[in-house]
Amino acid sequence: MGDYTDITYRVADRVATIALNRPHARNGYTMRMADELTAALDRADADEDVRVVVLTGEGRHFSVGADLSGGGFDFDSSPEWQEPAGRCSKRIFAMNKPVIAALRGAAIGAGITVTLSADYRLAATDARFGFVFVRRGIYPEGASAWFLPRLVGMGRALDWMISGRVFGAEEAHAAGLVHSLHPPERLLDAAYELAADLVANTAPVSVAVTRQLLYRMSGVDSPFPVHELDSKLIATIGTNPDAVEGVLSFLQKRQPEFRLSANTDQPGFLPWRQDP
Repeated sequence: MGDYTDITYRVADRVATIALNRPHARNGYTMRMADELTAALDRADADEDVRVVVLTGEGRHFSVGADLSGGGFDFDSSPEWQEPAGRCSKRIFAMNKPVIAALRGAAIGAGITVTLSADYRLAATDARFGFVFVRRGIYPEGASAWFLPRLVGMGRALDWMISGRVFGAEEAHAAGLVHSLHPPERLLDAAYELAADLVANTAPVSVAVTRQLLYRMSGVDSPFPVHELDSKLIATIGTNPDAVEGVLSFLQKRQPEFRLSANTDQPGFLPWRQDP
């Protein structure tokens, strides 16, 4: 699991850093990179010592998108084949741990779509973004047609995807695609500061359930099924040691010490826990 070619992986202070590692090719996205990213995300999600994942790129760019220098990917028309960007974005979607994407330089095509399911996107002021598919005669990937309108609204998603134009960090921030802007030399520091806050102050099970509630339930046609599930969750508080610790740590003015595991202690009645 530790041998990677197109990415790097390390853990420190309960934060796993996964970095795209093809700086000579501006981190062009490859099938091997997709495989390694998926494996690394599996690894981070299963590791009880990891609370947060930071996703970044080595060098001056996050990723210029699919590496077409060798003619592109080997496509497969079989029903089982899945395009490589969506494999990564779906794996982030299903994570129990929050994911912070730190983006600088080019984040184009797959270089932005793989991050749309991250919980945070922090950008350097030099970042450039583009959903450039129509300018290459191809189609949006990474399930971006589902994620992008939920982040920035249908009007802005249509503009960016139908024009395929490249745009800067200020426009991305104003539209809500990225959460904050930072000088390039401060970008990773900001990502790790955010990660440290999440590690110190949030409960793993609560985070895992909350991120899935937002993704899975925000599209239903009324608040009633959401409240039904809320009620089941709130009813478990009396037997939830993390809830007790959260209240006690607040009253005692100290850092909480949450003990429950996002991998093993989520309520079994959550509908997505039965997903394949």
